Amino acid sequence: MDKSIHTVMLDRDKCKGCISCMKRCPTEAIRVRGGKARVLYDRCIGCGECVRMCPHQAKLPIYDSFDKIFDYKYKIAVPAPSLFGQFNNLKSVDLILTGLLEIGFDDVYEVAVGAELISEKTRKLLESGKLKKPVISSACPAVVELIYMRYKGLADHVIDLVAPAEVALKLAREEAIQKGIPKEDIGVFFISPCPAKGFALKNPVTSAKAVADGVLSISEIYLKLLPVLPKIKEVKKLSKTGMLGLRWAASGGECLGIDNDKYLAADGVENVINVLREMENDALSYIDFVELGACTSGCVGGVLNVENPFAARARLRSFRHRLEPMKNALNVDEYDEEFFHWDHEPEVKDIFRLDEDFGMALKKMREIEEVYSSLPQLDCGQCGAPSCRAFAEDVVLGETTIDKCQQLKNENK
Repeated sequence: MDKSIHTVMLDRDKCKGCISCMKRCPTEAIRVRGGKARVLYDRCIGCGECVRMCPHQAKLPIYDSFDKIFDYKYKIAVPAPSLFGQFNNLKSVDLILTGLLEIGFDDVYEVAVGAELISEKTRKLLESGKLKKPVISSACPAVVELIYMRYKGLADHVIDLVAPAEVALKLAREEAIQKGIPKEDIGVFFISPCPAKGFALKNPVTSAKAVADGVLSISEIYLKLLPVLPKIKEVKKLSKTGMLGLRWAASGGECLGIDNDKYLAADGVENVINVLREMENDALSYIDFVELGACTSGCVGGVLNVENPFAARARLRSFRHRLEPMKNALNVDEYDEEFFHWDHEPEVKDIFRLDEDFGMALKKMREIEEVYSSLPQLDCGQCGAPSCRAFAEDVVLGETTIDKCQQLKNENK
């Protein structure tokens, strides 16, 4: 599966070979070779940190062009809750949903509806006592992939529920079919805050097939909506969600929906890693539920958004007194179990394995330790690797040579 098509692309002309992205990447998936950054896509979790940190805008998140919606006769917009936090002085969610119809969509279906259903399903599963605690949310695909890549011992703590966006996309398609729209005419488009969610919905690792016909950027939709919204004379009553669903846009919103005080919410990839390490050390046994989001402040912090995440979070909070806690009339018990659950467990390649042969892997590990012990261990990044240990591994695996260490060169002068 080629993640380079659906997560992040490098603009080589803009890349200056600085190490900002390389030092920030949580899975050491970036190297700088020949003065340009290179992404090791088998290690990429799509968190978008490299996009966020690049001072030259050389890292480009991948998403579909808006024009793709016109490949379908009946076009459905499925906006993430974070879209509503992008607009100042927004008095009604319905205004944005009406605006989506004005820019070319035929129907809308909010991801927040799926969020309310997943909240209800999570509550029921927690009450059943069958889950291994602390239970880890599966809502952030970057976090799920991080766990299955680097913290596999915690994999059985991840709740096997699909993300709210997947639920909403399936419901949107079903609703259109019930209206009599031919299946082949229907195009369902997720409006995403980050590249990880987009990749997961078009290339699912826990479901049998993709549920999104396209993934659009919140930033592009925002720019299309801005000139349209002031011209709308009649705001249609389209929203089916309450405050609970909208709260999922910000860190802690999912926890508020499970009606359990023993929860922990952490956002930002560094904080997520710290929590996962604590869980590995059995230090969070008193917690029932853990909500983790790779982006700062949650989905409002995704790199496909426009607004400052803290401002967007405050705007969403302003809706608290205008909306019912929950609004949708759907009941999770009306659906088969498989509607909400993974078809299969994620299978992430063991990309940190040094060799398929165990004996050879041990040999390479010893060689890495020898190379590492000879290095200055400053983690300066001048060699094009994020750390001296990563550089030592690259040397042993034949990706580079030890003479690329500038500190060693300086010491030997």
